[in-house]
Amino acid sequence: MHRKLLTLAALLCAGGVQAQGSVQLTGLVDVYAGSMKAPGDASRTAVLGSGGLTTSWFGFTGTEDLGGGLKAGFALTSFMRADTGAPGRFNGDPFFSRDANVSLSGGFGTVRLGRWMAPNFLPSVLANPLGDSFTFSPLIVHKNVGIRDPLRWAPTTPADTGWSNQIAYSTPDIGGFKANLQYQFGEQAGDNGKKNVGANFFYAGGPLLLTGYYERVQIGNPGQGAYLGTTRKDWMLGAAYDLQAAKPYLSYGQAEDEQLPGKARTLQVGVAVPLGAGKVLASWAKTDLTAGDVNRKTLTVGYDHHLSKRTDVYAMVMNDKITNLSTGNSVGLGIRHRF
Repeated sequence: MHRKLLTLAALLCAGGVQAQGSVQLTGLVDVYAGSMKAPGDASRTAVLGSGGLTTSWFGFTGTEDLGGGLKAGFALTSFMRADTGAPGRFNGDPFFSRDANVSLSGGFGTVRLGRWMAPNFLPSVLANPLGDSFTFSPLIVHKNVGIRDPLRWAPTTPADTGWSNQIAYSTPDIGGFKANLQYQFGEQAGDNGKKNVGANFFYAGGPLLLTGYYERVQIGNPGQGAYLGTTRKDWMLGAAYDLQAAKPYLSYGQAEDEQLPGKARTLQVGVAVPLGAGKVLASWAKTDLTAGDVNRKTLTVGYDHHLSKRTDVYAMVMNDKITNLSTGNSVGLGIRHRF
């Protein structure tokens, strides 16, 4: 009898905790097969890759109702390479490189501590029809994907799409307007106040979306980054308007390094057109490097077909050009599943 009472008490306690809070296992797996050729490559490469339209990830998120309108939350999520099973976006990426934070939220908004997305990330994702594709989105590729061996293109984003060691404040929704203010601690001995600061905003009113961000960066990422030895700044403004028959996108931004001449100026236009159970997606981006008279022009056209709310298949074709380099042409077919 005593053992039964203990078991019943344990179940009642577990039920009480569950009623106040929740923990979810969540994530996304995206794998594609493609034939890839970057600008300047001597030949094509056949690949089975991870993250054709979205970087694969998994992890845990949770919230607890503290009463009085307060909630505590956490996120521990990890990028992964679904083609090999390796953790992270690349070798050396921290395990919880997507999110590792705890938060407190209420009528005042949300205060978050830990690793979270950088100010540049979400505005860039929302301002182009191919979202957060680090493989096929012209805007995201120009801003975040370097071409090395030898160096042919340096990303214009100054310090990753996620910041570690940060404190972030998110405003409540005020008539469709939201904003984030973010500060990353340098955590370097004798760093003389080296830090990353930035902000972004979002306005959603009916069919209209407006977004933008600003960053002033001195610390590298991911993990406990070191002082970059310079100060880098970048900003972007973006918009989208849902016409039902089509959704056009537009963005423009600049990036600069105080120790390097010139600026990188990026213009992107795109459109998403509903067709059947999916959408035709098209985006074109041009980045001008004002020092050296170099530019990069990238065009992607494709179709994303939804098999269900959680699963879609896609086909993408990308044409990529950099001044004085041979043209790169890439194609990919993939499947993406959310859980």
